[in-house]
Amino acid sequence: MVKQERAVRTRAALVRAAAAQFDRDGYDGTSLARISKAAGISVGALTFHFSTKAELADAVQEAGHSVTRQALERVTAAPAPALRTVVDLTLELTRLLEEETLVRSAVRLARERLGTRSWSELWLPMVSRLLDEAHETGQLHGDARPSDVTMLVEHLTSGAEAYLRDRLGAGTRSESAAAQLERVWRLALAGVSAPGATVGAHLPPARRTDGAAGATIEDTAALS
Repeated sequence: MVKQERAVRTRAALVRAAAAQFDRDGYDGTSLARISKAAGISVGALTFHFSTKAELADAVQEAGHSVTRQALERVTAAPAPALRTVVDLTLELTRLLEEETLVRSAVRLARERLGTRSWSELWLPMVSRLLDEAHETGQLHGDARPSDVTMLVEHLTSGAEAYLRDRLGAGTRSESAAAQLERVWRLALAGVSAPGATVGAHLPPARRTDGAAGATIEDTAALS
């Protein structure tokens, strides 16, 4: 039992050390030797638990996904209108990116290791379902299609990660990404054009792609 508990602790320490290295240097820029040094564990002991760097990266991604799933369960367990839950989910995802090295590392690894599960696959279907519900229950403006709002959520989350990466790389202290995102959501939910502003007159018709036929279709919905 003692040996088993020690093995579990060692694996956890290796995963945490690997996550920090992958988050900082990426998959190609990280070696098992660097990870073993950061964890204070010999390369031999490391390869006893993880025989290859790919196997260790898989463990890091799964750990980051596990943290994300737990957070999603917490947010969706709270009773709230669907649109409010979507906002809360994006704020929680941004908080995870900001505070959880395992999550940030999992996101980077998924981007650099083609063929592995992307982080957005964990939460994007949930966001899409919630926005469909928000649309059906009248929580969205008539011209706000759920698919477009889902795309907005993707862009906001990707932007939050890009902001965090830039900030961490510069090593400077700045405003919380979650606080920034909350302000952006306030703008998005309230709208940015003043009453009577003819915004649509200065924009081309919106274009969307028909997923079934793959054709580009002109959207004649008013933009003002």
